[in-house]
Amino acid sequence: MNDVYTIGELLIDFIPGSEPASYIRKAGGAPGNVAIAVIRNGCSASMACKVGDDDFGHFLMKTLQENGVKPATPKLCTEAVTTCAFVTLADDGERVFTFARKPGADMLLDESEILEDDIRDSVIVHAGSFSLSAGPAVAATKKVLRLGHELGRIVSFDVNYRNVVWNDDVDACAAAVKEILPYVDLLKISEEEVDMMGGLDAIPALMKDNGITMVMETLGSDGAQAFFGDEVIRVPGRKVKAVDATGAGDAFWGAFLASLRIQGVEKTADLTPEIIRNAMDYGNVSGCICVQSKGAIASIPTREQIEAYLAKEA
Repeated sequence: MNDVYTIGELLIDFIPGSEPASYIRKAGGAPGNVAIAVIRNGCSASMACKVGDDDFGHFLMKTLQENGVKPATPKLCTEAVTTCAFVTLADDGERVFTFARKPGADMLLDESEILEDDIRDSVIVHAGSFSLSAGPAVAATKKVLRLGHELGRIVSFDVNYRNVVWNDDVDACAAAVKEILPYVDLLKISEEEVDMMGGLDAIPALMKDNGITMVMETLGSDGAQAFFGDEVIRVPGRKVKAVDATGAGDAFWGAFLASLRIQGVEKTADLTPEIIRNAMDYGNVSGCICVQSKGAIASIPTREQIEAYLAKEA
């Protein structure tokens, strides 16, 4: 059984001006990075993705496998084109993306490629909002989330708004996310995306109406916070020098999901404020370690690194 099953787009980042051999070793989008972060924290993960039979596709599939991710859809697709993201670092450390090929129906899964057994054989199912943006991937993502929910799996979802994917249509992204919320247990969301979903004041009603276990804001100036029933759980952010935030949010969430499994969580009934708080603290450390260094996958911490960091902090 896999601890985490992820679904989503694959892309590869590199800094403009770099030689092709110096790609940032990025598994591709949040689902791939989350899968690797889960594995580096001592758990297991598989990923369903559609990868183009091109240099980028071969590189990405090799990167996933080298890091222990089991491909749920291992075949390279001759009709698919893997997307590249050119990354520029702004003066404030923020990443600016330019997509060489816009993510679309040619590189994302369709329903026929989703195997119910893969979902049944996992404990946590994770997906991201990129795959709700275009083509047959929308139906495939909805199917995965619905099946995960119906099979009693913990369903995790990452609201990851990028204007280049959604054509600056914030309302369309918010509507697409709200449509799948009834299937979601754990929602990862940033401060800007909270605003997109109606603001902090709208969160309690959003949770109650859709049965969401929690909504989390990650790596903000105030750290992370979760809305758990009537309780707001907070974990202060750790003071670190951010060199490059590539993959930091994914590392946070991967460590968070790994912590749930390490604590023995197998169903939503096992989620308690204490378990959530512990997982947030564990993820906060992982994300902050990741921001300290540059290189995406190479900077996602191992479980041993996190435990050493926690011991030093204590």
